[in-house]
Amino acid sequence: MSDVATWVKRADALKPASQLFIDGKYVDAASGATFDSISSRDGRLNAKIAAGDTEDINRAVAAAKNAFDSGVWSEMNPRDKKAIMLKWSQLILEHKEELALLETLDTSKPIGDTLAVDVPGAARTIQWYGEALDKIYDEIAPAPRTALAMITREPLGVVGAVVPWNYPMIIASWKIAPALAMGNSVVLKPAENSSMSALLLARLATEAGLPNGVFNVVTGLGAQAGQALARHMDVSKLAFTGSGATGRKMLQYAAESNMKSVQLELGGKSPHVVLDDVADLDACASAIAWGIYYNAGQTCNAGSRLIVQGGVKEELFARIGAFIKTFKVGDPLDSTTQMGPIVSKLQRDRVNAYLNLVGAEGENFVFGGVGPTSDDCLLQPTLIDGVKHNSRLSQEEIFGPVLVALEAKTEAEALEMANGTEFGLAAAVWSGNITRAHKFARKVRAGTVWINTFDMSDVITPFGGFKQSGSGRDKSLHALDNYSALKTTWVDLN
Repeated sequence: MSDVATWVKRADALKPASQLFIDGKYVDAASGATFDSISSRDGRLNAKIAAGDTEDINRAVAAAKNAFDSGVWSEMNPRDKKAIMLKWSQLILEHKEELALLETLDTSKPIGDTLAVDVPGAARTIQWYGEALDKIYDEIAPAPRTALAMITREPLGVVGAVVPWNYPMIIASWKIAPALAMGNSVVLKPAENSSMSALLLARLATEAGLPNGVFNVVTGLGAQAGQALARHMDVSKLAFTGSGATGRKMLQYAAESNMKSVQLELGGKSPHVVLDDVADLDACASAIAWGIYYNAGQTCNAGSRLIVQGGVKEELFARIGAFIKTFKVGDPLDSTTQMGPIVSKLQRDRVNAYLNLVGAEGENFVFGGVGPTSDDCLLQPTLIDGVKHNSRLSQEEIFGPVLVALEAKTEAEALEMANGTEFGLAAAVWSGNITRAHKFARKVRAGTVWINTFDMSDVITPFGGFKQSGSGRDKSLHALDNYSALKTTWVDLN
């Protein structure tokens, strides 16, 4: 049996959880409503997922608040909390193939990537914060000798997390793990396109020993479940990753309810800047291609704007084109596939709408540019040259395997273009002169800047953006500050 046939057989035999996970058990939506989870790989029905709404959010938040108020997790010995999170991480790895298959069926992400990146990445994040939680110390302020001034980090209470469909497990873990590490309870609302892995993660957390009610999952549509979570008066913190338009609504919902703290990661239009003294065009071309075509370009920090200075453009294009000839696009259940279909027909049509703009202002396709000729969602890697800096192609997030190229006459113009969008999530600069590259990187307004590489990352470094790419940071020890509040306790020693 072929590799693909084996995975198809396993998919056919799969019986994923499809109910909400509230207070330690699977339950139907209060209304009994469901929605269809459809795979963009072949249009198959993955499952009928419970469509949670306001009543279900109320149930989940009540369970989370009761668990928090009881102290069953918030006041647990850090050593014991650590053991539970490490066990949870281990269970995720033990269920790696099932979780990877769920993620691939939901998102059409290649099975090789979900096995090698997504599942281990989520497990590592949970492990890392589990290991960190008993190593976070509070402080003693330099008060007079007649007093003792203590500064302690206190959990916030109930944290609501709303995550997108492009990296469901990974981004969920970035929010769940530090929130739990600080003693909070969590209600997770996954994207409707990608609910199945979250429901299994919740069950594994309970199996690891996480007390009932501490971690809950409410699946459903954003307009119902997502909005209800953002407006809930007993949610103390909202962590959101998604579009700018929805991020603005999250701020509005918080303002109209209890003024809860809101953390936003809202995507980008990340510049990949190649200066005229770039030293290794092969490495540069490979990084550029992976930076935009990995996950079919459906990555918030994808290097979707290529800004090239000087006379290296033609040679660089040739090397990117040569790389693409070796880049396998196809069936996400084939373990050798490097890029699968777009997540849905809706997203496919959105990307195609941008492709239809090419030529209106003198742009041209270097390669790709052809959408699906049938009813599938498989787009080809695309490079568009001749793009004007202020055009929609340059300024708007396409969220597909589409790289747009701009030419800069000088380094100063390249920097102006790099900073010249509403976004500021990530960027990269390539130069054979490390001093020049570092000076350039210092001037780039982005949360992450790579020099002579792209998309190198780990849980050890913070992730988030400037400008309209959001506020707050995921990952690293800095994320723990987002899920705690500082309390001062002043003791009179007279």
